[in-house]
Amino acid sequence: MMIRFQSIDKRFHRGQSQEVYALRNLTFEVDGGEWVTVIGTNGAGKSTLLNMLAGVHTPDSGVIEIDGNVVTTWPEHRRARLIGRVFQNPLDGTAGSLTVEQNLALALRRGQAPSLRQGVTAQRREQFRSELAHLALGLEDRLAVPVQLLSGGQRQALTLLMATLNRPPVLLLDEHTAALDPGAATQIERLTAQIIGQGQLTTLMVTHNMQQALRCGSRTLMLHHGQIVLDLRSPERDTLTVSDLVALFASTRCEPLTDDEILLT
Repeated sequence: MMIRFQSIDKRFHRGQSQEVYALRNLTFEVDGGEWVTVIGTNGAGKSTLLNMLAGVHTPDSGVIEIDGNVVTTWPEHRRARLIGRVFQNPLDGTAGSLTVEQNLALALRRGQAPSLRQGVTAQRREQFRSELAHLALGLEDRLAVPVQLLSGGQRQALTLLMATLNRPPVLLLDEHTAALDPGAATQIERLTAQIIGQGQLTTLMVTHNMQQALRCGSRTLMLHHGQIVLDLRSPERDTLTVSDLVALFASTRCEPLTDDEILLT
């Protein structure tokens, strides 16, 4: 499912002393099934980009299309059937006091009208058990366990499954491995690649890790001050090292890197 941004502008606190220009005349397309990693320093516009696509923010000007549909003014709930999203904090994507199966039942109804029908039926329980088994974490045997008792990696894996349970064609990942320990982060990255590949999902993944940005997907965008300063695709991207990427970034800016930007490596 193709995504298209055309001349997107977004400012926060307009007309005030703290006015911020988050996105500036942003124009690009993502092909259906393409996995794009997005990097840039703090304040570059990465999360704003995802929020704009998800419907959290509305652009000041410009057009956003998903699969040929102009969704620029669609509210977040109307886009819920099209878009799954995973955040950095594993706690943000799940309800800790509810069980694993109750969380999955809520995810299954995302984007649908409220209903008084039973949340977890025997048929759905078998569906959940089957879906969880593919994660290979043993969660299929913990359906009745409150999510707050899971580890961070298990909880993020559950969140990833919940975000894609309804098979949305678009997946947004906002630094979804950054809060995990190295072992769990590697596991979640593997699961992410598996789910994206199986569902042929069109994916935008924000990361601060340049190695991960080059390792995942087939295309990398670098944002700076709300604009795309680098757009790297395979096979050119496949030969780059992190040092190459840093050098390219510096050359596009024509100014020295700050300490914060150096830390991106």
